[in-house]
Amino acid sequence: MQILVQDTNSSILYKLLTGLVIPRPIGWISSIDANGINNLAPFSFFNVVGEDPPHVMFSTVRTGNKNKDTLNNVLANKEFVVNLVTEDLVDAMNTTSISASATQDEFAIANLTPIACETIKPMRVQEAKAHFECEMVHHYFLEDHTNGGACVVIGKVKMIHIADDILLDNYYINLDKYKPVARLAGSNYGTLGKVFSIKRPL
Repeated sequence: MQILVQDTNSSILYKLLTGLVIPRPIGWISSIDANGINNLAPFSFFNVVGEDPPHVMFSTVRTGNKNKDTLNNVLANKEFVVNLVTEDLVDAMNTTSISASATQDEFAIANLTPIACETIKPMRVQEAKAHFECEMVHHYFLEDHTNGGACVVIGKVKMIHIADDILLDNYYINLDKYKPVARLAGSNYGTLGKVFSIKRPL
C-alpha cells in the first residue's frame, strides 16, 4: 500500500505514524503558570536532539486549534521539566493524561510529590528517577494543518537529576534498575525487553 499524505485524513495518519514509529520515549512534562499552578502531562512525541549543549524536544498537538495548558505555560515562561517515566510510574503518568482544567494540579490528582528545581520555576516529580530542567530556546507551529496542527518545542537542558541507584561507574545507566517505559500505539506501552549490542564498523 502507498499513502499520499495530502489525500489522507489526519486521524489515519496519526494512527499510522504512532503505530510505525515505535517505541517512542515519553516526555512527562511539568510546567507552571503565572499563578503558580502546577501542570503535568505526558507527551510521546519527545526525544533528545543533541548533547553539545544538550537539548530535548517535545511536540504537542493542538486539537481544535487550541493549545494545551503545557504549551501555554512553556510559551509564557519558557521553562519546563522533563520527568522520565519508569515502570513503577506508569499508572500515575496515565492519570496525568486526563483533560484537566488549567486550574487543576495534576501532581495532586495523581498523588505525586512536586519538588523544586535548582535553575527554573516549574516543579519536578520526586518519584521519578531522572529529570531534565529545561529552558525553551525555540518553538515552531506546523503549517498546512486541518485540525489544529502541532507545536514543536526545543529546550536547552540546564540541569540533570539522576537517582544514585540507577547510576553505574563512568556515568552509565543501570537499565535493570532504571526500567524505562516507551509509548506504542493506542493504549499500548512497552518495556525494554531483549537488549542486544552491535559494534559500529571501523
